[in-house]
Amino acid sequence: MAGCANPPLRSPVAVSAKDNSREIYARLLAYVRPYGRVFALSLLGMAATAATEPLFPALMKKLLDSGFVAQERQDLYLAPIALIAIFTVRGLLTYFTSYSLAWVTNRLVMDLRREMFARLLGLPSAYYDDQSAGALISKLAYDVNNVTGAATTVLTALVRDSLTIVGLLAFMLYYNWKLTLIALTIGPLIVGVVRVFGKRLRAANRRGYQAMGRIAHILEEAVGAHKVVKVFGGQRYEAQRFEAAANDFRVAAMRESMAASATVPLTQIASAAALAVIIYVALLQSTDAHVTVGGFVSFITAMLLLLAPVKRLTEVNAPLQRGLAAAESIFSLLDQVPESDRGSRTLERVAGAISFERVGFSYGGAARPALTEVTLEIAAGETVALVGPSGSGKTTLVSLLPRFYSLQQGAIRLDGVDVEDLTLESLRRAIALVSQEVVLFNDTVAANIAYGAPAGVGEEQIIAAAQAAHAWDFIRQMPQGLATTVGENGVKLSGGQRQRLAIARAFLKNAPILILDEATSALDSESERQIQAALDRLIVGRTTLVIAHRLSTVERADRIVVLDHGRIVEQGRHAELLAADGIYSHLYRLQFQAASSPA
Repeated sequence: MAGCANPPLRSPVAVSAKDNSREIYARLLAYVRPYGRVFALSLLGMAATAATEPLFPALMKKLLDSGFVAQERQDLYLAPIALIAIFTVRGLLTYFTSYSLAWVTNRLVMDLRREMFARLLGLPSAYYDDQSAGALISKLAYDVNNVTGAATTVLTALVRDSLTIVGLLAFMLYYNWKLTLIALTIGPLIVGVVRVFGKRLRAANRRGYQAMGRIAHILEEAVGAHKVVKVFGGQRYEAQRFEAAANDFRVAAMRESMAASATVPLTQIASAAALAVIIYVALLQSTDAHVTVGGFVSFITAMLLLLAPVKRLTEVNAPLQRGLAAAESIFSLLDQVPESDRGSRTLERVAGAISFERVGFSYGGAARPALTEVTLEIAAGETVALVGPSGSGKTTLVSLLPRFYSLQQGAIRLDGVDVEDLTLESLRRAIALVSQEVVLFNDTVAANIAYGAPAGVGEEQIIAAAQAAHAWDFIRQMPQGLATTVGENGVKLSGGQRQRLAIARAFLKNAPILILDEATSALDSESERQIQAALDRLIVGRTTLVIAHRLSTVERADRIVVLDHGRIVEQGRHAELLAADGIYSHLYRLQFQAASSPA
């Protein structure tokens, strides 16, 4: 991926709940490597900012010990000037480091989103079968944002605040090492508090991300199926599902807040106790003239200045654990194995001869194989219809041709070449698909027809494809013609219009192999007649696989293949299969009787 460090691919279980936090954070920071120069400058700016921190207590000591008792007062103006200079320098350094670190962080988030999206596009269909779109959207939209906190707040605290603490401690040790040792007694307590609550924070964040994924999933389903929800009165059920998921997120957020909120007061109580002891010891030392007023005030000032970075370091545990939990979620996606594309051969000219050789396939968790020992030879340019009862394996068989799923048994050959030896791009370039579930993008009519077409396709070619699909008549009547936006998944169009745009897309691609999966099922009688005529033109000279439940649409196929329980049980022409009086004949009679029976 351009512009982003790509760590080596790991197995899907490489990042788990048991992973070391340093390993996860180190992997996250690997994405900062391309922007190392800006990141290094921001770290230098933080170091410079931290270096200015002890200057203020030092200035206070000088004022109290010399300024208020000195006889010569000609240089009184130097102290205010020094004060302004200190805070001006600190302000400029803070602005520079904040801006540069934000620039790096936003680049990191963009790179993560880009890599996650690229991985999503490259994942096999089997992965999507087990995932909800809402959960995946949540990963890209919600989880990645929480990485920002780990990459900005955490780094700022760990670098700038740690250096500030070191500088102030050095100043305090220089002026009074005994009081400094007393102040350091709170260190182990703070570390213990952070460690105890860190585990609870991580667990709460994991649960929160899971709940957010369910919320996104429920939203996606409720919005996409709003008509079904309304017609079947599912509002209360959906509201209960949403409330349960939202409550899980609330509980997780409260557990996170409980752990994060307890860290700060415990740290402050320990700091106050140490401060009380320091004041008492300092008062005892003052009686022996070991501590001057200026020295004591500057020491207390340094210690009070120390409390702010210490507080930020304790508070950083919450965004750190939130970011690490988000990183776990992100890396669980990035570590998914993409589609196998080990093929190296390309076919510049595809005739379209397809051979299925003893093909077997099973879905994960299925009780029986979807396909068993399927052998089928399809000649170039032949139209083959696949029919059979639901669940007989028709869609599975055609899904294996473009390698939507990895073949488990047997082989599939295209023009005599094993499809596993072909690159995915070369294989899929030779295939066009028109299915019952038409997929349109929220873009213009022209963009949907030209989707996936070679670069440089002109308007004339788009219009020709639309005319061939009998779609041009309704397109030119639309408000903006080809420039009309169709809405999400073509919601502004009728079912027949959506189908005709999908067919126009197939016309424009002009692939030698065509897959028609119930391509006319969504059409009324008039539209079906027009589309069937368009399809008759489309299949000329192409190898065509037709999946159809309505047997009247496949009567003119060169060959009809009947599948049942994942096996080929019959094949032949329409008249031959009717005469054989087998499964095809039985299905045909059932549909004929259903069509002829009075409504």
